[in-house]
Amino acid sequence: MSMNVEVARTQMVNQQVRAWDVLDPAVLSVLAQVPREQFVPPRFRNLAFADTEIPLGSGQVMMTPQVEGRLLQALAIRGTDRVLEVGTGSGFLTACLARLGSHVTSLEILPDLADAARRNLRGVATWNAEVRTEDVFQYRPAEPWDVIAVTGSVPQADARFQHWLADGGRLFLVVGEDPLMQARLVTRQGPEQWTTTTLFETSVPALLNATPPSKFRF
Repeated sequence: MSMNVEVARTQMVNQQVRAWDVLDPAVLSVLAQVPREQFVPPRFRNLAFADTEIPLGSGQVMMTPQVEGRLLQALAIRGTDRVLEVGTGSGFLTACLARLGSHVTSLEILPDLADAARRNLRGVATWNAEVRTEDVFQYRPAEPWDVIAVTGSVPQADARFQHWLADGGRLFLVVGEDPLMQARLVTRQGPEQWTTTTLFETSVPALLNATPPSKFRF
């Protein structure tokens, strides 16, 4: 990598992430500390700090730094939080979640990506994160989660995710289809009560095996 890595990392945090109203000091710190370049496929290393999605293969991408920052800030992760991540990808966001929370369980349906993410996480000494090769739509949690980060989109709201939250738990997910998707924060307020806040518009690849919406309207 020919660029000055630390200068590029600082510029990413200050000029991209901060500019998107990510001002939480803990989030900015973790984005500055986790070596993003070590999670990028070698042929795209020169894009490690760019304002762009980075291809990972099989139609999957690394989110832009801005979206990663907004996701982390919205979830307001505490040091005691147990986190479920849906879609491990490269493992970069997993590493950030692990530094903010107590433990991360990350589900990745694609075995090659899961294996690469495990290597990447070991490479930056992230020991409080577990990557499982598993389809979230076949997953059944043993207990509720404090935080759930869904990194792929779903074409329509899927209630199962919010039901997996503990009381006070927070869920980030992206709902919709191209060209219009909404990033949302869902917070569980009680046994059958949730609040939903629309955060911003974006576009990310869909979760594999997500059920498409009906084309019929009644």
